[in-house]
Amino acid sequence: MLSVKPDLAVWLSAMDLPVDWLGLRYVEERTLSVRVRDGLPQPCHRDRSAGVFVEVLTHGQFGYGSTDVLTPASVRTAAQHAQHRAIAAARFPLFAFDVRQRPPAQGQYRSPFTLGIDQVDAGAVHELAIALGQALRVSEAIVSTTVTFWFTETETHFVSSNGADIHQHTFTVATDLAATAMDGPQVQRRSDRGAMARCHQTGWEAIAQEPWFVRAETIGAQALELLTAAECPTTTTDLVLAPDQVLLQIHESIGHPLELDRILGDERNYAGTSFVQPSDFGSLQYGSPLLNATFAPDVPGEFASYNFDDTGVPAHPTHLIRDGILVGGLGSLESQARSGLPGTANARATSWNRPPIDRMANLNLEPGADTLADIIGAIADGVYMESNRSWSIDDRRHKFQFGCEYARQIEDGQLTKVLRNPNYRGTTLSFWRSLQKVGNTVEAYGSPFCGKGEPNQSIRVGHQAPPCWFANVEVFA
Repeated sequence: MLSVKPDLAVWLSAMDLPVDWLGLRYVEERTLSVRVRDGLPQPCHRDRSAGVFVEVLTHGQFGYGSTDVLTPASVRTAAQHAQHRAIAAARFPLFAFDVRQRPPAQGQYRSPFTLGIDQVDAGAVHELAIALGQALRVSEAIVSTTVTFWFTETETHFVSSNGADIHQHTFTVATDLAATAMDGPQVQRRSDRGAMARCHQTGWEAIAQEPWFVRAETIGAQALELLTAAECPTTTTDLVLAPDQVLLQIHESIGHPLELDRILGDERNYAGTSFVQPSDFGSLQYGSPLLNATFAPDVPGEFASYNFDDTGVPAHPTHLIRDGILVGGLGSLESQARSGLPGTANARATSWNRPPIDRMANLNLEPGADTLADIIGAIADGVYMESNRSWSIDDRRHKFQFGCEYARQIEDGQLTKVLRNPNYRGTTLSFWRSLQKVGNTVEAYGSPFCGKGEPNQSIRVGHQAPPCWFANVEVFA
């Protein structure tokens, strides 16, 4: 259980600031990180952070304050600072907001878990991690191994002067297994579907039942395979991406360019802008008719599921791309009001001392009609790639170049020899428009490290994806 929390409703009722709207958001987060490197336990960390974020609306502007001193007096002082900032911002307005951007929603959310973070036995986790490190070392050619478990329990309570009252409680687990193999100058690394990609909202009691040792032995064996594999050819060909690589493609070339604050130019100094224009919504052919992308905050167990965003807006599944056509963006009620574009409940903050900004959460690709065997069987010559290793994309999210850990040649409808150092490149619209087939099963992954905002906010995102076939893609080693 988390510690005793402040009574925000009582504190809110005692405030008499002359503002149009006032909101308080309490956030408490506890983490446990366990890491074993080359069979040796690294320092185990348990951390706790707690505080109150204060937001006011006055003179058509929002102002922010925060404090980790959990007393009514300190929270009131933070509210006064927020009021002063809103009044100062009103001298240079970009847009005049009102209480419609802060609806009086009420409700709760709890992710699926039984044991709280204080009930996770760090010693047992270390023992499992050490054993997995040994399982990864399938040969003397495996020169380095790492095993990571990262647990996070977060509880939030949001109240507002117009009646919002929302409790949300999540438990997330992010894991990573990796083996590095070396033979002379040749060094290859293989991980568990990409670095820290196995991320879920679930409890340790469920994670402990995973087939860890089967996965560890496969990772070690594939790292060895890569030492003697042929180099990925340099050619233009058919490309099949496994779900664990489609996740990055979704994230970088759909998620970020559809964030409305980037389209409005708010992030140009840091995260960049977008090639998408406001006039594109409702008409732009983003991909082939097989492309269907959704904002999906309601998927049980996916890494960034919730019922309300951090401004108290109820979250519902929403199509962003339907049958290849761009129909919606990733933007809060504030960004929707400014742009006049459709958005989602995705104003999210990384902590109690950060304001909510437009962030993707669960962004998923909907399944299609074909099995992976059907997809591979329809290709005479191509390359199949798994697990992201590197990425580069321009600040407008247009041109990209991504590298993967592991690949196989496709010949006459069959997966054949292993290929190492596989990479591919393209431009966002041409790439998604080349989508030929979409798999009928999906896998869920995510990332704990999506960065954006000044000051920086690193936040959790989830992606559920099927395997996908793209035509005429440049691949290279």
